[in-house]
Amino acid sequence: MMLDTSKKILIVGLGLIGGSYAKALRKLGFKISAITLNQSDIDYAVENGIIDEGYTEPLPEVIENAELIIFALYPKTFVEWIEKYQQFFKSGALLTDVTGVKSSVVYKIQDILRPDVEFIAAHPMAGKEVYGVQNSDPKIFHGANYIVTPTEKNTDSALEDCLELGRLMGFNRVSVLTPEKHDEMIGFVSQLTHCIAVSLMNCYDGEKLQDYTGDSFRDLTRIARINDEMWSELFLLNKETLLEQMDKFLSEFGKLRKTLENGDRETMREMMRVSTKRRALFDKK
Repeated sequence: MMLDTSKKILIVGLGLIGGSYAKALRKLGFKISAITLNQSDIDYAVENGIIDEGYTEPLPEVIENAELIIFALYPKTFVEWIEKYQQFFKSGALLTDVTGVKSSVVYKIQDILRPDVEFIAAHPMAGKEVYGVQNSDPKIFHGANYIVTPTEKNTDSALEDCLELGRLMGFNRVSVLTPEKHDEMIGFVSQLTHCIAVSLMNCYDGEKLQDYTGDSFRDLTRIARINDEMWSELFLLNKETLLEQMDKFLSEFGKLRKTLENGDRETMREMMRVSTKRRALFDKK
């Protein structure tokens, strides 16, 4: 399947990311249908030209018409949806997703999926601290990373189509990882950072803290405004990996605490030099 604009795309789950996908792809000329729970979201998306048509029910005629289906659902809901409605997929359809964990989802879906339909997983490393299709914005993809996590069950053509999807939507870097390597990486760069931000905001409940903070605190806690339903599910589905990353962080934090307790300024400065050097790699040239 080549990703030309004649291909009919269905997005299941029209929230922030699903809506941003819809905006990006419709702008390129694709016809976009959507299935999501709330009629108000569909009304908003149609009225604002985000999708061509939308439905609150997974109608067979809508599903079987799609050649590319993008799932923007919570992981467990995603698996349940496949189990319940895969009978309606068009033969030869390509499925992809935006799910934040892979090992616990990809193999399960590929094991239950019909042999004439292919699922290749992807993760757009983009988002906001607000939710819903009303806040969707394809600009969040610009400068962001997009990761595809194929398995031995995926074809070369599906891999290339999925990579092309990321390129078309404007992602800065498009990468390929195994589901396992993805979860290890995501456990550190995304899940652990959310854990730290949540923990920090739970440390202190003083009044009017917002009146006294500077940019450093606001930057560090930006992601503490968190969707508890989604993120708690993601944490638990990546439990072992996340626990390992949390232990590594606690070890380094304990080391830094010990330098302070012992007045060991040189070790403290060395840790700061290492962090400065590594963080510089993220700065845009």
